[in-house]
Order: sequence, then C-alpha cells, then structure tokens
Amino acid sequence: MKLNRLDTISIGRDYGRTKHQKTTVHLLLLLLWIVIGSVFRFFALNSKTLWSDEWATIVFSLGHSFKDIPLDRIITLQTLLEPLYVDSANTQNVVSHLMNESTHPPLYFVLSHWWLKLFSHHGDLVSIWLARSLSVIFGVVTIPAMFGLGWLIFNSCLAGQIAAALMAVSPYGIYLAQEARHYTLAILWVIASSACWIITVRCWSKQQIPQRSLILVWILINSLGIATHYFFGLNLLAQMLVLVTLWWQDAKHSWKNYQVVAFSAIWRRISLAILGTIAGCAVWVFSWQYFPDPRLTAWTAQDLSLNLELLFPLGRLLAWIVTMFTLPPVEGTSPWIILLSAIVLLPTVFWFLAANWHYLTTSSNTVDRAVKSFIAISLVLVLVFAYFLGRDLTLAARFQYFYFPAILILAVGILRSKWQLQGKNLVVAVLLSGCLGALTVINNYGFQKSDRPELVVSAIAEANSLNQDSPIVIATVHKTHEQTGEMMGLAWEWHKQHLDNSDSANTPRFLLLHVEEDHGIVASNLYRFLERSPRPFALWLVNFSASTQFGDRTLESQGCLADSEAPLTVSGYHFRLYHCQDSPSNISKKNN
Repeated sequence: MKLNRLDTISIGRDYGRTKHQKTTVHLLLLLLWIVIGSVFRFFALNSKTLWSDEWATIVFSLGHSFKDIPLDRIITLQTLLEPLYVDSANTQNVVSHLMNESTHPPLYFVLSHWWLKLFSHHGDLVSIWLARSLSVIFGVVTIPAMFGLGWLIFNSCLAGQIAAALMAVSPYGIYLAQEARHYTLAILWVIASSACWIITVRCWSKQQIPQRSLILVWILINSLGIATHYFFGLNLLAQMLVLVTLWWQDAKHSWKNYQVVAFSAIWRRISLAILGTIAGCAVWVFSWQYFPDPRLTAWTAQDLSLNLELLFPLGRLLAWIVTMFTLPPVEGTSPWIILLSAIVLLPTVFWFLAANWHYLTTSSNTVDRAVKSFIAISLVLVLVFAYFLGRDLTLAARFQYFYFPAILILAVGILRSKWQLQGKNLVVAVLLSGCLGALTVINNYGFQKSDRPELVVSAIAEANSLNQDSPIVIATVHKTHEQTGEMMGLAWEWHKQHLDNSDSANTPRFLLLHVEEDHGIVASNLYRFLERSPRPFALWLVNFSASTQFGDRTLESQGCLADSEAPLTVSGYHFRLYHCQDSPSNISKKNN
C-alpha cells in the first residue's frame, strides 16, 4: 500500500507529537524526583546539632581562625562563639586560615564564604540553616546529574529516571547533603568526571579519537574535584587503573594486528588527559606540602590484629553500600527494633546479591565492564588503605562518596535488565525502601551526628538546677581545632536553649587546656586554675583525655569532689561533674 503525501505528513506530525509527549513526561518525572529529593534534604535542616567538622567548615568559611580562641585560661561563652559571627573577612582570609590550620583544599570553603556573605548581614551570628543549605543545593543538583549519567551509560531515559530516583531517595545521599561539608560538591565532580571518562572509554571501544574539548573539560573537572576534596584522587586513580587495563588489552591487540597508528593516536589523547589531570592536581601538592597538624587525621590509623577485627572493614564497607539504598532505624531506638531490622535486612541483601550474581560478574559491553571494574578497584583501594597502609577509610561513611554514583549506576543496570519481568515491581520496592531509609535519616534514627552536645547541655542544666545554680566551668583537653569545635557545640546549644539568660552569672565558662607531648602540663594548668578560682563552683570535665593527677595532688585534695553519679557518655562526649567547695588553702588548714 502506497502512502500519499498527506498521509506521510500526518504520520510525521504524529511521531513528532509522540516524541514531544515522551520528552514532556520525562521532564515532569525528573522534576518529581527533584522535588522529592529536595523535600528530604531540606526537611528539619537546622534541627540537628552540628558536630566538630561542621563547625570547622563554618569558621573557615567565615574567614576566621581557631587560633583566635584563647587556650589555658578561662573564657566566656561569647568568646567561644566569636568566630561564628559574620564580619569583613574576605576570601584571602579563608584560604590563608585553611592552609595553616586544616587538611582540606579551599574550593568549597570559598564558595561557602560567598554564600554566607550573600545572605547574611555584618555582625550576624551565622545561620545553621544557611550554612547547611549550600550542601543541600549541591545535593539536589546531583539528582538531574545522575539522570544524565544514567542516560549516557545506557542510552536510555528509563535508566536515567531510575538513576535520578535512586539518588533522590538515597539515605546516604541525604545524610551527606544535610551536613555543612563539601561532600555533595565532590559527588557532583565525581559524576561529571565519570561522564567524561565513560565517553572516553566508549571512544576507545569504537576506535575513535576523543575530542580535544572533551579532554580539556575532563582535566578542568578533575582539577576542581581535587580542589574540593583530596579523596577525589581515589576516583581518579580507579579511573586511571581501568584505562591502564584497557591500554594493556589494546596494546596486545594493536601490535598483533599492526594497528599501531590508530592505537597511538587514541592513547596519545588519553595520555594528555592523564598528564593534564596530574598537572592540575600537582598545584595542591605544592600548596599543601604538609598538613598543619597530622593529629587531625590520626583517628583513621588502625592496627588490625589477627582476630575478628580483620573483618570489621569488610563489614563496614558492606554496611555503607547498603545505606546508599536503604537504612532501617538503628540509632536512638529499641534494641529489639535494631535486631529485627538486621534479621530482615541482611538476608535480603545477600538474596539480592545472589539473585543478580550473573549480572554482577558478566559484562555485555566495554562500558559495562569498565564501570564494574571501576567499582571493584575502588573497593580494593579502600581495603588496601585499611589492611596495608594503616588508614581505615571505612571508619567514616562519608569517605565512600567517590564510588557512590558508580554503585547507583550498577543498581540501575540490574533494575533495567529486569524491567520487562519483575523490574517494575522491583524498582518500586527499592524506591520505597529508599524512602523509608530517608525518613530514618531525617528523623535522626540513622546517621546521627558524631557529636550530641544538646544531651550534654541538658545534663549540665539539670544538675545545675539541683545544686543551687552554682557557677559552671567546663574544662577539656585541647589538641586540635576538633576539641574547639566540640566546645563550640556546647556553647551554641547553651546559647540556643538558654537564650533569655545566656548572659547570666550561671552561664558556663570554658577552659581549654592545650597539650602537645607532655600530658602532665594539662593537670598542672588545671590545678593552677583551681587554686585561683573562688568557691564554690561546678567543674565539668568534658572529653578530658589527660590524667587529673599531678604529683601528689588530686582533684579531691584541691577540694573538688566527684558527683555521686557515674561518668556519663553520649555520642562525641564523655563527661563528669565535680563539686568544688573548699579552697585548697582551707583544706590544708583543716588537715593541719
């Protein structure tokens, strides 16, 4: 049957209309994921207390220094909060203080500085919601970015939608977005770098030379990624190792078939990307010739003995990967709920892995093989750090960000491959599980902050009301700005909970006793303070990691008796109350 001209025009219009309708549907669906992801990420953003790393982000972003906080003498709550006020500090101050006091590159801190200055007034106390919102915005942008990466890898809008939806409801993604830290920006660079890397791998598989513009963009993205977080380098290392594997395979094949010219042209362009990235990253190597204080990263050092501890990094690694898709209530809830969650979740995870083992271990094309190799190499790198380099990166969930998008892409491949069978129901089940995990995070039943100063402040306020409102002194051992941040958390919470009388005589004062090598100097300085302080007052030793005995002197000999209550411990803090009544001179007279 022949079609006349009018029939041809009509079919063309119907096809164009159908294509336009599909595009509209995909755009609306993507907008839905963005809205859902935004709601989860912005929900109760300022309700959770900040922990020490977030305080570091805020202080440095404001262009201030922790070194301005006096040590080894009594300071007021207002003095401790002074670095949290917006003033005339500029970008140069941000970079300068960061280089001298921290272990992080400056890009996010500079952006955060501009963000806080844009929406704050001179002399304002910083807004926690505002400080965290920049990370949230970058987190929301990762949703359409994942759509683009999914579409690029699978050449399918369906895959892009699944990828965007997984990112929108990911408990892990929501957790990172709700912190005033740089990880969501780093994830954006990971996604962008991965896109350039995938295009390059595809060019290699088709024996096409990557365009110069692609190589230049890739180098720029990689340089910005390193300027955001140093662990972005693990992403680059994994990419490079996959490319080296491809190069080795290509070299054997090309030389055997005398395809040297084409082989050289492709790999010269890829080598340019590698060398350009190394040059862009080398800027930070020369800028940060040494970390100002290696104690800032000392907590990652682990000595794994030949016992059950050897399994801990593997267990934590699996747990962090699971949280990228779901998270039951495991913190601040009943042990029975935690046990029930484990009983349900663990068999489900192992069943899912077993059911999709064939997909996980086979590859349909070069890009698929490259993505799976990237994930395998990334996980091996993390374990190499734990078992051979003495730095256990599995101790912190946030350090797993560099392979987070790749894990989601792997899940997209599994769900897409099953779409025609049970994939639709499976996608719905995974997304619902993700939503439940998101509710766990935003309601603080999972990924709780490392520091819980509000619990400490409540305990101090309650004890103070029972002891005739005695003056309060909070003493801690200071090593790095981490301890300053912990005290800032207490000061902030007291200011928030007791705003009406935060300037009263019973507002806590703080004593940060600095220590380098000799821990005895801490006790010596503590006793010097005790001898000069009028009595009575309540002494709270918070995270006091040094001995309180100096020679024959003890707290009891100085008139400070431990409260009958046992020492208390909450997340990020251990503390104990001492009642300082008689002065050391009165005690000496009584003994004589």
